[in-house]
Amino acid sequence: MGAGGDGGFRRWRARRPFWGGVLLTLGGGEILLTEKASLKVVLHVGMQGVAGYLLPTVMLLCGVLTLLSPGQRLFYSLVGALSTLGTWLTSNLGGFLVGLLLGLVGSCLIFGWLPDQEPRGKLFRRDRSRAGRRGTAGEGATAPATPAGAVRIPAPRGGPTPPPPPAP
Repeated sequence: MGAGGDGGFRRWRARRPFWGGVLLTLGGGEILLTEKASLKVVLHVGMQGVAGYLLPTVMLLCGVLTLLSPGQRLFYSLVGALSTLGTWLTSNLGGFLVGLLLGLVGSCLIFGWLPDQEPRGKLFRRDRSRAGRRGTAGEGATAPATPAGAVRIPAPRGGPTPPPPPAP
């Protein structure tokens, strides 16, 4: 994984909801750091005080477990989102809103991640290369004229180009 590495970390990161797990873990850590009371005071206060430490710890664990076993990502994202929402009441408004927002965004990213989806960078590079080939392949050909004010609808992939809309 050095400067001239084979991209092992990149492949590992691509096979899991990396940024969602990192954000959920950071949100839990931030909420834990914003807790001011010592453990003696928390045990004296009761369950409300214990929940102030328990929920951010659950968030932190869900974020780490998402990175380690992405197959259970839906469960971890739901538990992470619910524990994040619980910190609103138990942990200084969810770590002064910063940890709350990090946890919710991370949980949403984890929930929306699809394991069989092609990475976005490859999709954008592929679209750019297709556009570049299209522009150089038919340099002598001209595009059909579109009347002024008309909207040109792009053709579906692989199909013929639709005729331009009629002029008013």
